[in-house]
Amino acid sequence: MEELAKAKRGPTYERWQRAPKDKAFDLIRDLPILETQAEHFLKVLNGCKVSTNVFLRRIHNFAPDMGWLPWPVIVKRQWPAIEFKEKRAITWEEHWQIIEHEKNPERAAFYKLAWHVEASQSDLAFLEAENIDWEHHVISFARKKTGTIAIMRFDEEVAEILRDLPGSGHLFPYLRTVRASDWATEFKQRCDRLDIKGVTLHSYRYAWAERAKTAGYPERFAMEHLGHNSKAVHRAYARRAQVELPSLGEYERRRKQFAEGTEIQPMAQAVNA
Repeated sequence: MEELAKAKRGPTYERWQRAPKDKAFDLIRDLPILETQAEHFLKVLNGCKVSTNVFLRRIHNFAPDMGWLPWPVIVKRQWPAIEFKEKRAITWEEHWQIIEHEKNPERAAFYKLAWHVEASQSDLAFLEAENIDWEHHVISFARKKTGTIAIMRFDEEVAEILRDLPGSGHLFPYLRTVRASDWATEFKQRCDRLDIKGVTLHSYRYAWAERAKTAGYPERFAMEHLGHNSKAVHRAYARRAQVELPSLGEYERRRKQFAEGTEIQPMAQAVNA
């Protein structure tokens, strides 16, 4: 558990610092790796939380990869299935309801930016004024999870939000000082007061992905914006967002009009799910 945590960084490292403290792991915590049997794992997994199952799988897989185990304790097909709760995107109406009732300007700006900018909560909270290129209307930063550089162009609507934030230094000076779990708790409290069910801060990423899908935004662009292997993109492009596709003839006509500068409508029109 300790060695696996050392390979992580940023918020992921913090999660791996907390995860092994799960009381379910007390059943195997002090067992020598080579003496751990399948029945030990099954006791840990009996009635456990989803997170316990997820983290134990990763810990288990790490041991054979490091050569500490000659073979798996439990083969892949014998692991209890992971059943995640259904996740959904936040709607525009829910988002605006939260904004209207938010009295803290910094949090309101954070939620507004989350709707428009497809960055993770940590990346948003740690943005600085120096990340904004006003001349080219571009936000650029290094993703905390992967370290890769993200470059995102923004429109005038986002520009209005950014103008209300500090012109130098940290854009969200308070939010960057608290843990990600605190942001989640504060957001949930606001949703509970408004009787909004089934959404979390991560629902903003699902919303962005679904909006991209319904607008006809190419999947490869959405993947680049939200990060490769994004579950939000896979979910939205696989089934959630629905679009009404034009006929081939209409598509060809619109492409020609677009090339001539007379077409301004998107080629795929969104319909209600």
